[in-house]
Amino acid sequence: MGNLVGLVDSHCHLDRLDLSPYEQNVDALMTATREAGVSHLLCIGVDLETFPAVKNLAEEYANVHCTVGVHPLYTDSREPTAKELIDIAAHPRVVAIGETGLDYFYAKGETQWQRDRFAAHIEAAKATDLPLVIHTRGAREDTIAMLKDVGQGKVRGVLHCFTEDLAMAEQAIDIGFYISISGIATFANAEPLRDVVRALPVEKLLIETDAPWLAPVPFRGKSNEPRYVAEVAKLVADLKGLDVQTLVDITRENFFSLFSKAAPSEG
Repeated sequence: MGNLVGLVDSHCHLDRLDLSPYEQNVDALMTATREAGVSHLLCIGVDLETFPAVKNLAEEYANVHCTVGVHPLYTDSREPTAKELIDIAAHPRVVAIGETGLDYFYAKGETQWQRDRFAAHIEAAKATDLPLVIHTRGAREDTIAMLKDVGQGKVRGVLHCFTEDLAMAEQAIDIGFYISISGIATFANAEPLRDVVRALPVEKLLIETDAPWLAPVPFRGKSNEPRYVAEVAKLVADLKGLDVQTLVDITRENFFSLFSKAAPSEG
């Protein structure tokens, strides 16, 4: 992985990783992650039922913070109220609201319930002044419209694992959002996404793994890990014509600018 330092995985699911290569030992995984140059991780909540495990990881490891939210595709999860999200987000290790958003690509049938759930998350973000972590697929117009209409110019955040078009990315940036690039950008069929990355300002980019899913080339087909964020950094640096460490430094600064509650830890 080279000698990169200060990498930040801005979106991963530590509670869902395959620990078999580490004999089911989270400490061993975290050691390997640190040795690969990854200094900070954001562990993403996807439902209220498993949030305690996410929170426990953030409490145990000083370089891990977490989010609280219910994913737009988790139809069997308990519906959160804005107040419940607000109350949970008061925890010192919770630095954002989400993963939330709209997904019409995989959703079947009527989707008003997704918009209602999304609205609750946006209201919680407004009340807490915390950023939103947005999942959006096949719902470009409604995602931006709700961020504007419900958010009322009072929300910021990131469109994570971005796979949409340049126009949507630019609209999101215009209203205070960052764009996060995952291992998908390394895939052979992802040239349109690479074109989007080339066109976007590096000051508005984050990098992520979305581990355990979407492992980048050359690890595609394997279970993803936070340390593989280095491969995303290398690709984005190449697309932007930057030294890799420079790209790492910029995306790290972007991360802490957005997730300002996640003060860097020493060590």
